[in-house]
Amino acid sequence: MAYDAAMLRFVVHEINEKLTGGKVDKIYQPGHDEAVFVIRCGGEEHRLDLSAGGNGSRMNLTALRPENPVTPPMFCMMLRKHFSGARFAGAEQLGFERAARLTFDTHDEMGFSTQKHVIVELMGRFSNIIITNAEDKIIGVLKPVDFTTSEKRQVLTGMTYELPPKQDKEDPLSEKVDERFFKALAAAEDPDRPAEKFIMSHFAGLAPVIAREIAYRAAGKTDATMREASRDLTEQFFRMIGRIRGFDGVPTVVKDDTGKPVEYAFTELRQYGGRMRTETLDSWGALIDTYYGERSREERLHRKAGDIFRLLTNAEARITKKMNLQRDELAACDDGERYKLWGDLITANIWQLSRGMTACTLPNWYDEAGGEVTIPLDKRLSPQANAQVYYKKYNKSKTARVHLTEQLAAAEEELQYVYTVLDALSRAEGERELGEIRAELWHSGYASKMKNYTEHRAQTPTLARYRTTDGHTVLCGRNNVSNDYLTTKAAARSDWWFHVKNQPGSHVVLVCFEGESDPPEAAFTEAAEIAAYNSKARGGVMIPVDYTRVAKVKKPAGAKPGFVIYTTNWTAYVTPDEDRILAMKQK
Repeated sequence: MAYDAAMLRFVVHEINEKLTGGKVDKIYQPGHDEAVFVIRCGGEEHRLDLSAGGNGSRMNLTALRPENPVTPPMFCMMLRKHFSGARFAGAEQLGFERAARLTFDTHDEMGFSTQKHVIVELMGRFSNIIITNAEDKIIGVLKPVDFTTSEKRQVLTGMTYELPPKQDKEDPLSEKVDERFFKALAAAEDPDRPAEKFIMSHFAGLAPVIAREIAYRAAGKTDATMREASRDLTEQFFRMIGRIRGFDGVPTVVKDDTGKPVEYAFTELRQYGGRMRTETLDSWGALIDTYYGERSREERLHRKAGDIFRLLTNAEARITKKMNLQRDELAACDDGERYKLWGDLITANIWQLSRGMTACTLPNWYDEAGGEVTIPLDKRLSPQANAQVYYKKYNKSKTARVHLTEQLAAAEEELQYVYTVLDALSRAEGERELGEIRAELWHSGYASKMKNYTEHRAQTPTLARYRTTDGHTVLCGRNNVSNDYLTTKAAARSDWWFHVKNQPGSHVVLVCFEGESDPPEAAFTEAAEIAAYNSKARGGVMIPVDYTRVAKVKKPAGAKPGFVIYTTNWTAYVTPDEDRILAMKQK
């Protein structure tokens, strides 16, 4: 990932251009290690995201709006205390490091004008957000660091803020680093050492992808050695540094064949050639949103829903294990017919058998080839008692087959239900949807395994709304409870109902206009694509989607949430386009 000191330099420049003089309107803390400042400047509202997460720490202007917790965390309350209503005076990068100071004009406890700072350190798992006064005295910290955590540097309230210890590397923007200095370092380097390693070991603030890009431009390959890159390495290095120094960057993201972002940088990345698709964006904030947006949502979801994931994963493993044992027992029931045959043959030939025999070989009348069967006997029992033993085993296996078949069907139904909840959980977008899933599991008998769960007052379930290109409304359930509400209460009987075939997914309803019987074909296709996209089949091609009138969909009495049956349906085969579906989604 390329959120290095160079990227931070471009982001700080953009923040100063758009926020200087703006007023802090609101402050949120959507995640444990993330804070969002809403700042109004020039009649526009901007959102400044500060993320100190270990995986993907960053600072940028964002258009994303993650759901905020109902009760603000203590650090959020501290930020509001010191910066609500403050004016943004500017941001500066602290040296050529992954750290920046945001300065705000505000008032102290006595009402006198002063300045306070928010210092953001973006250093992987050591990332932090620190509040200081005008004298750089720490008055609040997101992640306190004491002697038990680090002996080299402590970050605690009341201490004076100091930058982390510098690495033994050169600042590439300093006057000391010129062509003569660079060539002297290169001449003393092992000619067989990769040029990327040379740059990374001697110069601070550059991400590995940038070092590889410099090597690639100098020698045509990313793993070029110092010998191979010697001719153009100096020129390409200082071209890159010149772009950083002069803010001459281009927000660039690299995507794979599926459209997933795999890398980003402040310059064009030529090292990927034609293997990847490269795009440029309009701003640094949009670039970072593009790369981290979906990742952040997934990380936030896994953190908040960890208990649900563990519960469902354990349930899946338990049910699967039980079903395997039941299948083994069911397979053993196949011996029942053999026991009946042995009982019949013993009874038919009882006149030639006697107590004390351990086995007998009798002709098999049911075998057209006229074969014989050897039957084990209990020498302590009479021939008639041996026959009764085999008849009892036969009856037992017949009864077991009936019960095991019922138990397997029930286990399969429960497993499918767990899969539907996991599917809904994978697409949950906020705390409210997680709350609905927890409530559903509570009523389904799973909540006894969720620690500290308390049921809250029921609210109207969440529905996602889409608008087709011809103006039709499409409603989409977000989880099993939401699916039930949509299908049995929110939808009219004349509307059209969609669901991916034989896989977990959302219930989707195409709402007809007043007096309309059949919407246009394009609306049907787009509704089917929405159903395919909001299902476990997302990402597939030619996905089968069943559709019918809502009136044809019934919920059996006592069925689990989300389970319905339907008749007289049709099936469409669609390949959903993510960009088009997201464009149809209503905020």
